[in-house]
Amino acid sequence: MGTMTTLLTLLLSLISLLTATAALPLSTSSRWIVDENGQRVKLACVNWVAHLDPVVAEGLSKQPLDSISKRITSLGFNCVRLTWPLYLATNDSLAAVTVRQSFQSLGLQESIAGVQSNNPSLIDLPLLKAFQEVVTNLGNNNVMVILDNHVSKPGWCCSNNDDNGFFGDKYFNPDLWIKGLTQMATLFKGVSNVVGMSLRNELRGPKQNVEDWYKYMPRGAEAVHSANPDVLVILSGLYFDTDLSFVNNRPVKLTFPGKLVYELHWYGFSDGQAWADSNANQVCGRVSSEVKRKAGYLLDKGFPLFVSEFGIDQRGTNVNDNRYLNCFLAAAAQLDVEYALWTLVGSYYLRSGVLGMNEYYGLLNWNWGEIRNSSLLQRLSVLQSPFQGPGLSEVRKHKIILHPSTGLCLLKVGFMGPLKLGPCSQSGAWSYSSRKVLALKGTYFCIQADQLGKPAAVGIICTDTHSQWDTISDSKLHLQSKTPDGTEVCLDVDSSNTIVTNSCKCLSKDKSCDPGSQWFSLVDSTLTSKSTSPILQVNSVLDMLGMNVS
Repeated sequence: MGTMTTLLTLLLSLISLLTATAALPLSTSSRWIVDENGQRVKLACVNWVAHLDPVVAEGLSKQPLDSISKRITSLGFNCVRLTWPLYLATNDSLAAVTVRQSFQSLGLQESIAGVQSNNPSLIDLPLLKAFQEVVTNLGNNNVMVILDNHVSKPGWCCSNNDDNGFFGDKYFNPDLWIKGLTQMATLFKGVSNVVGMSLRNELRGPKQNVEDWYKYMPRGAEAVHSANPDVLVILSGLYFDTDLSFVNNRPVKLTFPGKLVYELHWYGFSDGQAWADSNANQVCGRVSSEVKRKAGYLLDKGFPLFVSEFGIDQRGTNVNDNRYLNCFLAAAAQLDVEYALWTLVGSYYLRSGVLGMNEYYGLLNWNWGEIRNSSLLQRLSVLQSPFQGPGLSEVRKHKIILHPSTGLCLLKVGFMGPLKLGPCSQSGAWSYSSRKVLALKGTYFCIQADQLGKPAAVGIICTDTHSQWDTISDSKLHLQSKTPDGTEVCLDVDSSNTIVTNSCKCLSKDKSCDPGSQWFSLVDSTLTSKSTSPILQVNSVLDMLGMNVS
């Protein structure tokens, strides 16, 4: 495991070094976020918590700040969603408390010793100055920052009855909120790596309503833009930021263009235990449709969508989370959305009264020194680069065939195959025709079903039924064909990552069955393939026959 983790870290470090630094500030161009040169910038972020009772970015008692920032970039992330409580910006007394004093007031002697050892220059800084130092250090490491107003009163979030959830709650005075947003936007004006501000996390609770959302959220957006016109302004929805459907028929009216982004949260537990208690195909189909209805439609209306929180229990034993993640990764790749993983945090100073709580959704382990789950990082790596967008039209649009369960893509290895899973950066350019044929563009080759339980074939006569692949099941993630003898089969993956054709599984009803190995997502891309597989550089049979491909 240690060797694999080291190799993955080195690979992701190389990717981050090869990725060009964006020309800041950022703005929007239709559904895309772009830099000053008009080139798409994909936000591949991780959440770093600084809104709990100590009001100090977590982990500074475990590792040096610069080591944490460098670890973020080495793992392939270009951005941090950094959370903050409103009172840090509106309560001068709180902002002036030093890191040491904050920990002392909470009895966190061990945390004092840890920060003194790992970050001695921070221990006696006021809380607001310490927060600024975190932002500065991230900038020194070319990490963009989105400032997320997570709560008003410092503490863990969120519940329906925590008095922190909606305008007019005990700890959510709208005028104070506007003041805090203005203060924070002003404080970070001219700090180039602060590229966006999330106005408020997870609006919720018994007082939430659409009319007050329209009354206050545009005011917050205008206040931020007036104080700092460089930053993206990010608006959250209702019901713990799972619902923006009301914007569909009532657009937000702002006085400034090119800065508006919407955000969405999507977890497995957003749908209770449905993933574990029901058929995964049916749940994936239903939930994906709901997400697109409530928020995904914004992409078609020309607005960027930032999935600012998603994540799983990284111990790998949570069935609900594991099944959800396969569906999420397929959808996130198809939609090519911006995102922020919850969370970087391996452990907390103090969370809900518990000292040193382990965060099992955390990318890092308890002492912040190692990766908690390297296989998750491999699966996420395919999302860390954009598939398409302004400035990225290197070739005509084509498909890559993503296997969400592994984060790998379908490759043709050798002249006549076999078909294997491998890095998506090496994927060939596939087409999916109106006749439902999957073919390598610019070649004669297509995918064929040969025999049940045998490797999928690579053929050049692509007009038979065993060359046609339907997207079936509620999830639309199974690729089904028929062998020459008429047996219905689905693409699957064996233990050596070879693509095989097996009986289609878990299509409906059965809740104990996991369809993950048979889920494949057809993802649009305009990036040049780096495939080294030898191919015939001629028009495919499909093109010769004049069939329409996309």
